[in-house]
Amino acid sequence: MSHFLKNSFEKMTASKGKSEVFNLPNSITLLRLAVIPVLFLLLLSPGRILSMVIAVLFIIASITDLIDGYVARKYNIVTTMGKFLDPVADKLVVTTAMIMMIPIDRIPAWIVAVIIMRDLLVDGLRSIASAEGLVIDASRLGKQKTLCQIIAVSALLIHYDTVFSLDAHAVGIVVLYLALALTLWSGADYFMKFYKQKIRK
Repeated sequence: MSHFLKNSFEKMTASKGKSEVFNLPNSITLLRLAVIPVLFLLLLSPGRILSMVIAVLFIIASITDLIDGYVARKYNIVTTMGKFLDPVADKLVVTTAMIMMIPIDRIPAWIVAVIIMRDLLVDGLRSIASAEGLVIDASRLGKQKTLCQIIAVSALLIHYDTVFSLDAHAVGIVVLYLALALTLWSGADYFMKFYKQKIRK
């Protein structure tokens, strides 16, 4: 089965021009982006059932991030386009979900603003570091931050009490504050790493 999959992936990437975009990992990433229009249904102030449907789609989209990364590494289909698309898709899906929940009072606007500003600052820092020949590796804090954001957003999308009588919104808010703390901490960590490398250089 593994041999069959590998041959299939090799055929899919036979054409260099097309392989940069239309290989399997990148196709999965593009499918993840397809969840974004669904998130606009949040503007309709969805009830219990629709909220659960949106949350499930968001969770599935988040899981595909693990799948496309695994496939890309296992079958050596890592491309420049994939390296660009994957983190962009993650941020777009999570950020869009948070923004869409602001008008229906499921998430504090100021927290969303802080998270977005942190991401913009870190992205800008990485661009400056790259231009100066510095490499700032992703830290475990960044991965923990992303995981907490996904859990928080998932719970806030569900919003209502679950079958286990848990208040999904309350759980989401608690995890969101943890995600906020990790977001600021990881952001500060990036700047500290950049500063240390600048001194050494």
